[in-house]
Amino acid sequence: MERTNWTEIEFILLGLSEYPRVEKVLFVVCLVMYLVILLGNSTLVILTLLDSCLHIPMYFFLGNLSFLDIWYTSSFIPSMLIHFLSKKKNISFTRCVVQMSVSYTMGSTECVLLAVMAYDRFVAICKPLRYPIIMSKALCIQMAALSWVLGFFNSLTETILAIRLPFCGKNIINHFVCEMLAFVKLACTDISLNEITIMLGNVIFLFLPLLLICISYIFILSTVLRINSAEGRKKAFSTCSAHITVVTVFYGTILFMYMNPKSKDSAFNKLIALFYGVVTPMLNPIIYSLRNKEVHGAMRKLIFGDYLSEKSSNPVLQPCNSYIHPVFPIPLFH
Repeated sequence: MERTNWTEIEFILLGLSEYPRVEKVLFVVCLVMYLVILLGNSTLVILTLLDSCLHIPMYFFLGNLSFLDIWYTSSFIPSMLIHFLSKKKNISFTRCVVQMSVSYTMGSTECVLLAVMAYDRFVAICKPLRYPIIMSKALCIQMAALSWVLGFFNSLTETILAIRLPFCGKNIINHFVCEMLAFVKLACTDISLNEITIMLGNVIFLFLPLLLICISYIFILSTVLRINSAEGRKKAFSTCSAHITVVTVFYGTILFMYMNPKSKDSAFNKLIALFYGVVTPMLNPIIYSLRNKEVHGAMRKLIFGDYLSEKSSNPVLQPCNSYIHPVFPIPLFH
């Protein structure tokens, strides 16, 4: 069959059309969560840029993660909110491809970035004396850039393979958003190559980073257990707890989706996918700032406008002129 012109193709995102009341509830919930995502992640990005106390590798990568979450959620939540209240849930071919490409880029990048953050924690705990040398500013920039480049090329490869497929009338996507596998399944041709590349992408960008994260924490746990001081062990666990929580939520949801034997088109699985796409980016800034004294101090300085002042009567608001290792009392890089 001959392929339809791109400008003539429109897809219908079913979402939970069979449950209109649920969609109205989801509109309110997702709108509130999206505002929290924008506020929380934007605040973390601003703090990591403005506060010299946060100019250390851990917060540099956290700033990248927050920036990524803003773009990731903004690629699909606004249009999803419109569809929740609209009877016509159409999306053009171009918009669908852009939405799919951006979200795929950000998802792939986040997987690599979480592995990079695990390596940072590994060096901080297992090689504290060499931490300032190993985690130099140049290396941090290179690793962050590598995460973004790998995520971009993975998405570019999958997207190019997907848009070359012929679409011959099937245009219903049983999801809230344009999802890669659901998109290619609408093609009226053999999609074996697409399925293989998607599977390889999942192995490389999901399971390989997860393996590296697990290896890093095996070494971290081994090192922490050899620390004689109970206070030292507590500090070591504390500096890793936020990252462990984020990784658990992120990968826990994904693995649940992959291992769930029920139909992937079920309403329950759509809600799980929604949890992965909306709730996780909302929780990240909350998890990283909940018990973090450095972030609390930076927030106080932001609220009281102390960034423009070199002197303050409140010691909490004093400018940060040196960088101290989060576990061991050694300086970090400028």
